[in-house]
Amino acid sequence: MCDWVRNAMRLLDSDQRRSADTHLYLLDIPGLESAGIDLYLKDESTHPTGSLKHRLARSLFLHAICSGKVKEGTPIVEASSGSTAVSEAYFAKLLGLPFTAVMPASTACRKIEQIEQLGGSCHFVEHSAEVYATARRLARELGGHYMDQFTHAESATDWRGNNNIAESIFSQMAMERHATPYAVVMSAGTGGTSATIGRYIRYCGHATQLVVVDPENSVFHDSYQRRDPSLTSGASSRIEGIGRPQVEPSFLPDVIDEMLQVPDAASIAAIHWLEQRMGRKAGGSTGTNLWGALTIAERMRNEGRQGSIVTMMCDGGERYLDTYYDADWIQSQFGSLVQPTEWLNGFLKPHS
Repeated sequence: MCDWVRNAMRLLDSDQRRSADTHLYLLDIPGLESAGIDLYLKDESTHPTGSLKHRLARSLFLHAICSGKVKEGTPIVEASSGSTAVSEAYFAKLLGLPFTAVMPASTACRKIEQIEQLGGSCHFVEHSAEVYATARRLARELGGHYMDQFTHAESATDWRGNNNIAESIFSQMAMERHATPYAVVMSAGTGGTSATIGRYIRYCGHATQLVVVDPENSVFHDSYQRRDPSLTSGASSRIEGIGRPQVEPSFLPDVIDEMLQVPDAASIAAIHWLEQRMGRKAGGSTGTNLWGALTIAERMRNEGRQGSIVTMMCDGGERYLDTYYDADWIQSQFGSLVQPTEWLNGFLKPHS
């Protein structure tokens, strides 16, 4: 093993040791608490790069280096809608490697700024489906390595443990009144996180359902329902970080117990509702997760079932001030959010 690889392993390990685990919040929702249902939100926005993708990026670099694909000076190229690119730019800088992100031109401005602040560069395409071929081409031209999160997300992460998100969730839940969650609700971007959670649940024998939620303009939900991995779409997801125009290799339907499709307007209404409950802004994918978790909670309440549900805050909302938190933008994209907000507000009164 060369000196650069040994030092890279040391840098990645020391960075992880400096980072504490992320918080797990019990949300104050009277309409669920009175029914014996606890809803938890794992806040992945507190990672050094501000999102759930920090875990993935570290795993991808470890996987690529240990597989001999990345060496000293290797240019790194990634296809991303933003958050993964921010996290990979962070680790590329840590290791002294040049980094290029290929992303849709509609990516949030704040994510672009963060990538550039970390020394990375951005290459834009008009449609999300173009990122794959463009990233592969750039990697060839640069003599670099295409990290390819959509293919390697499910294999790069050690799903049996080693501080993955599933192990963290179940460890943090150990002393709660419903220690084993009835369900974990997670949206799919690459599919890697849901694959890790689903495998871990089975590995440990937990009586927990994995529910995956999907936004509009994404093929994951329809593919799951039809069991057809060949589906594609010409549309782009309006919820950054999740939803894809094709079924990614890291998406593993056989570890999923149920999938729900969430309207985009509901996702946006949910993050504004969450801000009122928690005083924190979150990205759109968190709204998708929260809407899905509340859908499961309502079902449990109607069935008289008690228990806990865990879902994720994937990133903070400060990256989306010019979109998801801009009233004019919301009106132009979704119109009124009154109807989904009324449904959400129905959880604020104790259940009789």
